[in-house]
Amino acid sequence: MTDETPKSAASRAASEGNRKLWNYHPEVPLGVSPLFKLPIKWPEVGRWFAGGWFPFSERLIILLLSFVAWFFFSPALIRCQIFQFDWIAEIFIRNLVMMGIVAGGLHLYFYVYRVQQDELRYDITPLAQDSRIHSFKNQVYDNMFWTCASGVTVWSAYEVLMMWALANGYAPMISWPAGFLWLPLMIFLIPIWETIYFFLIHRLLHWRPLYRKVHYLHHRNLNVGPWSGLSMHPLEHLLYLGSVMIHWIIPANPFLIIYHLQYFTLSAATTHTGYAGVSIDGRNWLRLGTFHHQMHHRFFECNYGGLEVPFDKWMGSFHDGSAQSQQEFFNRRRAKAQAARS
Repeated sequence: MTDETPKSAASRAASEGNRKLWNYHPEVPLGVSPLFKLPIKWPEVGRWFAGGWFPFSERLIILLLSFVAWFFFSPALIRCQIFQFDWIAEIFIRNLVMMGIVAGGLHLYFYVYRVQQDELRYDITPLAQDSRIHSFKNQVYDNMFWTCASGVTVWSAYEVLMMWALANGYAPMISWPAGFLWLPLMIFLIPIWETIYFFLIHRLLHWRPLYRKVHYLHHRNLNVGPWSGLSMHPLEHLLYLGSVMIHWIIPANPFLIIYHLQYFTLSAATTHTGYAGVSIDGRNWLRLGTFHHQMHHRFFECNYGGLEVPFDKWMGSFHDGSAQSQQEFFNRRRAKAQAARS
């Protein structure tokens, strides 16, 4: 769901304090899903979730790409009963091309051809070059390497495993005609599952031993671009994309497996563009990068999850973008530092 909320006097005041921190930011304070506010206002809940999909969204685009991948560029399930190089290679090459189209296309649009210049860009700090902390001393090359060499490989390995499991009856398959209702329900629920799963593993990855050995690689990106989203340590890829293993319990079919994994991988690119979206004639025509996660990359210790299931709000780690929230964040950080020294 988008970060944007209606304008208010409080948000305008907070914007003043944010100008020094950000080139652009949506209206603050950021809101979270109304599903967990009591009493539940169902019309508001409906508008929130419908707004994440319609009239045009990254979710619909990923759903369409998943259908194209399944219908035109996937091996028949019967071929997947035995591990063989040909069909496994087909999946890997297709996924590599998909990532190249999405992450590469967004990078060309925003950073090479600079179509929007800095309009709707959160942080105008250039992506790092001649950097000692990045592979190849270049942030973009670093991100491309880890995304393709590790990310696409692990993504494809999970897809291969799940196709093999479905083909051999080891994982439950959606049955028809009951699946006529189950499939759209699962399509709707996967983004919510992503919010839950991502928060849980993300908090684990910020545990100091795992952060120093694994998650640090993703956080070398203080500012982000489309290739940054899936730029992770291989162990983090195994954890992050392990979300699809839920389908050893929850019934699926080949299309749903493809969509599940493409949602986790391709949306990593779309949410890390560094821009709020694609602007046409001054209007945010396609909302992309999320401000709450952009703040996580800058401040590290806030906004570990998403907005659909507001774990951060419940756990006290939510930064809503306002000046008050910023001060509370710095107070928590200062208290934590003092406790560590004592």
